[in-house]
Amino acid sequence: MSNTRILGFKRTNLTPSSRNDPRRDRQNFSLVLGGPLYQLLRRAHLTDDALLHVRQRIGVISLFTWLPLLLLSAAEGSLLGKDQAVPFLMDMEVHLRFLVAVPLLIAAELVVHQRLHGIGQAFLERNLVSEVAQDQFDTAIGAALRLRNSILAEVLLVAIVYGVGVLVVWRHYTALQAATWYAAPSAGGSKLSLAGIWYGYVSLPIFQFLLIRWYFRLFIWMRFLWQVSRIKLSLIPTHPDRVGGLGFLSNTAYAFALLLAAHGVMLAANLGNRILFLGASLPEFKTEIGVMVIFLLVVVFGPLLVFAPQLAQAKRTGLNEYGTLAERYVREFDTKWLRGCVSVDEPLVGSGDIQSLADLGNSFEVVRGMRLAPITRDAIVQLAAAVLIPVVPLALTMMSFEELLKRLFGLLF
Repeated sequence: MSNTRILGFKRTNLTPSSRNDPRRDRQNFSLVLGGPLYQLLRRAHLTDDALLHVRQRIGVISLFTWLPLLLLSAAEGSLLGKDQAVPFLMDMEVHLRFLVAVPLLIAAELVVHQRLHGIGQAFLERNLVSEVAQDQFDTAIGAALRLRNSILAEVLLVAIVYGVGVLVVWRHYTALQAATWYAAPSAGGSKLSLAGIWYGYVSLPIFQFLLIRWYFRLFIWMRFLWQVSRIKLSLIPTHPDRVGGLGFLSNTAYAFALLLAAHGVMLAANLGNRILFLGASLPEFKTEIGVMVIFLLVVVFGPLLVFAPQLAQAKRTGLNEYGTLAERYVREFDTKWLRGCVSVDEPLVGSGDIQSLADLGNSFEVVRGMRLAPITRDAIVQLAAAVLIPVVPLALTMMSFEELLKRLFGLLF
């Protein structure tokens, strides 16, 4: 396969942004094309300026986190050991986390990069940012890129992973309270096996770092959109996208579909272990599933709400201005055609006045139908599905495959 196409995506000739070239920054805006880990992967020839070599990155990182666990568990006799309630090969969470979720988190970088890298230029090409405000817009882009490239930020993320993610979250909230391949209960708590030491201090931190680095990038994205929303944008109330010309931002939500799917896989893996090994049932977790879906949708769509004040103002202004224009036109139309002021030689059929009245009515309806955020129902449904689809197979713990299919078909048809 040609190296110009990986996972179905075309290569783009982008390079890291230059601090001294605002035009280049606008064209090459990217949430993921920078940072210490990115530079490390470049030196290791696991990525390039277009974030290709995805398969190599997935293979190296996934195997580095999962393969040592397999080998150490085999050496300790805990692959299918009878002494553990959860042997390694039966641990759904560890396999889905490192062999499915990690690849999705890595592949999501390429998707986000290719879908968002031209977003800065899009604001200017659509004349949403006036020449007077371009310096302010370039400042927002520059601030986002500096934060993305911050060494201190990624060092703090590593500290959070080891200080909170491993010692607090994993040890006290997500680790199974049973004899497992990675830990055995003891009087002073749980004692890690050799595989557990690699799992807790190498594999799990890598996974958690990849995950919270995505939340950091989402924060950068939210901060960038908030700063742009502080600029007086040139919104057009009659734009057919019904969001004043910001409709292109609606498609940015789809860029995060793989990221949400990775969360769905992690959720399914965690719940699956508790169902299989702790005797829980899927309905017990309906609140957790609902909260997770809502949280992820808020994380993705919430940043787009920062434009609501300007869109609301544009809608109010548009209704007032087009209402005034419509009032003038319909009065003249009424006087001309209904009050006997029209010339007897002017035919009604084919008159441009009728079409103009219809066009004006359509424009007014577009203004009245303006949305207060560049968010579509289809995007919400599809991203919610990306989270829920990995959880659906767990329904097989409650019913047969045939019954599950019947219920799904009943919902669809």
